[in-house]
Amino acid sequence: MAVEESLKEQLKHLPHRPGIYKYYDDKGIIYVGKAIDIRKRVSSYFNRSTQHNKKTLKLISQIKRIEFTIVDSEADAFLLENNLIKQHQPKYNILLKDGKTYPYLCITNERFPRVLSTRNKLNDGSRYFGPYPSVTSMYVLLEMIRSLYPLRTCSYNLSPANIEAGKFKVCLEYHIGNCKGPCEGLYSEEEYNQHIQQIRNILSGNLTVAKNYFKEAMSAAAADYQYELAHQYKQKLDVLDDFQAKSTVVSHTLTNIDVFTITSNEKCAFINYLRVMNGSIIGTQSLELQKKLEETDQDILASMIMQLRSDFESTSREILVNIDDLVLPLEGITIAVPQIGDKRKLLNLSLKNALYLRKEKESMQDKAKDSNEVRIMETMKRDLRLTELPKHIECFDNSNFQGDNPVASMVCFRNAKPSKKDYRHFHIKTVVGPDDFASMYEVVTRRYRRLIDEGSSLPQLIIIDGGKGQLGMAVKALKDLGIYGQVAIVSIAKRLEEIFYPGDTLPLYIDKKSETLKLIQRLRNEAHRFGITFHRSLRDAGTLQTELTKIKGLGPATAEKLLTKFKSVKKIAELSLQELESEVGKSKARLLLDYFAQTQNK
Repeated sequence: MAVEESLKEQLKHLPHRPGIYKYYDDKGIIYVGKAIDIRKRVSSYFNRSTQHNKKTLKLISQIKRIEFTIVDSEADAFLLENNLIKQHQPKYNILLKDGKTYPYLCITNERFPRVLSTRNKLNDGSRYFGPYPSVTSMYVLLEMIRSLYPLRTCSYNLSPANIEAGKFKVCLEYHIGNCKGPCEGLYSEEEYNQHIQQIRNILSGNLTVAKNYFKEAMSAAAADYQYELAHQYKQKLDVLDDFQAKSTVVSHTLTNIDVFTITSNEKCAFINYLRVMNGSIIGTQSLELQKKLEETDQDILASMIMQLRSDFESTSREILVNIDDLVLPLEGITIAVPQIGDKRKLLNLSLKNALYLRKEKESMQDKAKDSNEVRIMETMKRDLRLTELPKHIECFDNSNFQGDNPVASMVCFRNAKPSKKDYRHFHIKTVVGPDDFASMYEVVTRRYRRLIDEGSSLPQLIIIDGGKGQLGMAVKALKDLGIYGQVAIVSIAKRLEEIFYPGDTLPLYIDKKSETLKLIQRLRNEAHRFGITFHRSLRDAGTLQTELTKIKGLGPATAEKLLTKFKSVKKIAELSLQELESEVGKSKARLLLDYFAQTQNK
């Protein structure tokens, strides 16, 4: 890995101190990292002995400038890194970049406060609750509050002077029972504020105060024989009970807890966040993050905990996680991986959500791949005029070197993808010399006689690498086996990429950009590669056997060592006695020298 001189110079001046470092390209910051020792951490990126993945190598190739900031401790570095990532959003750092603004429920700072939803949190003295990761759950909560309490929705300035002057008149909301008319002084401020306080408790996760209020009101109305009013309070109490029953999933002893879980694969990480108050889950968020470099689950989760707690304004003093060795620079915060009890159940619930998200995303990707493969096979069926979808394709190729070691190869694709466990090599047994036609007849016969004898299914398509001659011999083999007509067969000629059919003198030309031709070429190239590799291994083995291993006292290991280093027997024969001794020792060097001397005299 070449390092520019300017970067080498910058590396020399980095401090052995905790802090953060920033990588820049020509346009700006592309990565922010933290370190206990800045110089050691940054230098590791440019160390040749360090193995990096492709993403990290791409990052390194784009670095033009390095900056750093020294801090007092690792905790300070962690917090500064998180703030800088949120501020600059570098493309190689994992973070939430969607710019989403979550909604709040706001109790306004005015006489006869209103309760409304907003995405803008202002410093106006109003009380904001949230943010809520789900707009739907926020509106469910807002509608429940409005069904329990007759609050005003108008924006009038309900000052005592304005009400006394009779500036306002009750609206439709009053007539349908949703508001008690504070605009005309029909709703006492004391009672209104009592209801607002109960709403504050509900939004804080404490339903007990509101439930006790409605129970007492219901009992008082019943004692006064106001049964219809008592029934109304009973209905409101039922609404609260129903809401609590749906939201309470853990023990009431668990209060103010944040739960974070993570699961990941090679490309993505999946995180779930549960916010628990008074035994109820009041917020939940599931996230999918693309991995940018070589991040561990600990690195990703630590970063997301800091960001989500900030976004959702969490003040929880206890955090539950599903991975060990997680370090967060948060004073007075307990971080635990519970193993039993209600906290473990809560952690399992969070992990179940993270795993569900992962499963769904991976399933969608698999479906997309399957859909793409089906489309390719349908295209091939149409282009080649096949009667069946070619889910199983086999391709044959011959390989020999100046008539030496004739072999053949067969590769198999299933659902448009290589099925390497079904690949086969063939030693040509019945053909003497370089006869591609006869060799093709032999291997096709052997392959499908075996499938017939084993009762295995035949492919929907056979592809022969070659022209009309090889195709004709493959067809003859299928006819002799009695299966011609049961399997479609074509050949591809290399020169013009022509597709030949049995009995058809004119070839089929397929669009060079078509997926059908690309898949056929891929099969042909894979069969050729597989055959060449096999043939090369046989040639190497043959060289060892016929040359060096014929020398008495010289074993295969020594022969392989020499050929690996010097590449050929000819080059080994040109070595001096001293050179041979340095490689294999005196006794074996003398054996080699005597052998080559005898060979030259013959």
